[in-house]
Amino acid sequence: QVQLAESGGGLVQAGGSLRLSCAASGRTFRTYAMGWFRQAPGKEREFVARIIWDEDGSTHYAASVKGRFTISGDNAKNTVYLQMNSLKPEDTAVYYCNANGPTNIWGQGTQVTVSS
Repeated sequence: QVQLAESGGGLVQAGGSLRLSCAASGRTFRTYAMGWFRQAPGKEREFVARIIWDEDGSTHYAASVKGRFTISGDNAKNTVYLQMNSLKPEDTAVYYCNANGPTNIWGQGTQVTVSS
């Protein structure tokens, strides 16, 4: 069984930065893409960023985070990071790691809180 574990969340003031990490563990699992989603209280889960290993590591971002967030990772290690700069209160949410392979796998989430 493959599991994803996120880390790096926390409380930060507006304008600050955080770096989220996500690592896969368990049996060998080839992914073709990994990404991040987030869910704020009372809202649906939404896409944040994605890196597609099978497209030479191409990256994609939600319009709301483009230019502030950067996704990177290591395909061989099934590890993905999210560098978040210039954080805003509206970025407050639980951030979930997602891995696309033979199955679609989700992490448990890590809380990010941005105070104004």
